[in-house]
Amino acid sequence: MKKIFLFIALVIGTSLGFNTLSAQVIDGAYAKKTMLNRKPAPLPNVRESDIIWSKTVWRIIDLREKANQHLYYPIREIQGRNNLFITLLKGIEAKRITAFDAQGSDSEFKEPISFNQVKQQFGDTVKTIKVADINSGADRDTTIRTDIPYNEIKQIEIKEFWYFDKQKSTLQVRILGLCPIRVYKKDQNDSLFVRKRIFWVSYPEVRALLAKHEVVNEFNGSRSLSFDDVFLSRNFDAYIIKEENIYNNRSIDEYAAGDYAFKESERIKNSIFDYEQDLWEY
Repeated sequence: MKKIFLFIALVIGTSLGFNTLSAQVIDGAYAKKTMLNRKPAPLPNVRESDIIWSKTVWRIIDLREKANQHLYYPIREIQGRNNLFITLLKGIEAKRITAFDAQGSDSEFKEPISFNQVKQQFGDTVKTIKVADINSGADRDTTIRTDIPYNEIKQIEIKEFWYFDKQKSTLQVRILGLCPIRVYKKDQNDSLFVRKRIFWVSYPEVRALLAKHEVVNEFNGSRSLSFDDVFLSRNFDAYIIKEENIYNNRSIDEYAAGDYAFKESERIKNSIFDYEQDLWEY
């Protein structure tokens, strides 16, 4: 008899929308599981003997541009979604991916760093402020802990490897690494902004993590892409800041500025696509 009453209570509770076996609340009409179970799409194998031309370049994705804001927002977790930087940061904290030093090495993934070392790139998150004591009225020092300023990650540097595959007769590209860049003011009264690279991650290693996190689709919430989809489909806008060269891989801003730097960036971009076009005869 008790089993019958328990079964009836379970049926009634389910019909009313209550789950008596779990306290988890679903924010929506269904629980999203497809993205959590996704794996990155396998990339075609590349043989060294098939590559007849290649070039490594570095680009900047400015997250302040409208075309790239799907990588910047949300800057706080909303319905289980995070932006690209927070996703990478949580992966580093959980030791699912490896962060590499962005200060000493030049994006060569040689010096792994810990999550605490990553936090140190933001400076001291513990501050001492003056607070008036209620009883005495005198000021006293109080220590507070501040959060990592996620909103100050305004750029993403990417390292790319462009190559021409003679077997497929096509120009291909592989993303090798990602590097969040903090753009901030050291002093609120200062008018100049400081750019600081926080860490590098190897893109082939982080693909499994990025494939499980969705990017907000403002047109259709049930058909969202993953971060891995965004990078593979090159759904972002970026400009070249450096190409591999004999001068210790110097960047464009070391020998050009202003409009000349922009023209040099365009020249490098055009040289990549012109190589493929020059191979064909019409």
